[in-house]
Parts: sequence; C-alpha cells; structure tokens
Amino acid sequence: MDFESGEKFRLPAELLRVESPSAEVQGHGPGQKILVAGRRHVGITDILPVGNYAISIKFDDTHNSGIYAWDTLYQFGRDYDEIWNSYLDALEREGLSRDP
Repeated sequence: MDFESGEKFRLPAELLRVESPSAEVQGHGPGQKILVAGRRHVGITDILPVGNYAISIKFDDTHNSGIYAWDTLYQFGRDYDEIWNSYLDALEREGLSRDP
C-alpha cells in the first residue's frame, strides 16, 4: 500500500485477517477482542473500495466483514512489528497456533 506521505507498506493477509476491524473480531466494546488463530495460510479473494475512505477485504476463510479505513491500514503498516509481536505473544499465552 502506498500512502500520500510516500510511505509504502506490505501487509500480510494473515495480519489483516486476525486484526480485522469487524465486530466479529474486535467485539462491540473494550476488552471484547477475539484472538483469531489458525490463519497462517489465509488468502484474500477480493478487495473492494468503500467510498474514498476505506476498503473491504474478502478472505478465503469466508470472513468478509469489517471496513479497513486508510488510517487503520496506515497504523497497521507503521506499527506492524508491535502489532505482530503482540499477536504472536497472545497465541503463545493461549497455547494456540498460526497453523490451521
């Protein structure tokens, strides 16, 4: 993804899936986020624009809810290492795996 600032980020489908801004993943309030495991090989089947402010991503595991605003995608790129390491730590704490 290229941003007006000139920054470019490559975001893996797995990160986009497990950090989906959907209520299915994030819940409906603070502290309700669901830890999504087993998505190491998830793929993207479609990306659709949502106005000028976001995209909708459809994944091959049938997840297709959640609107990814450009500022969210930028934050995912900027803070990738922190987000990814937090995800890996959470999986380990829960005894879960990235593998299906």
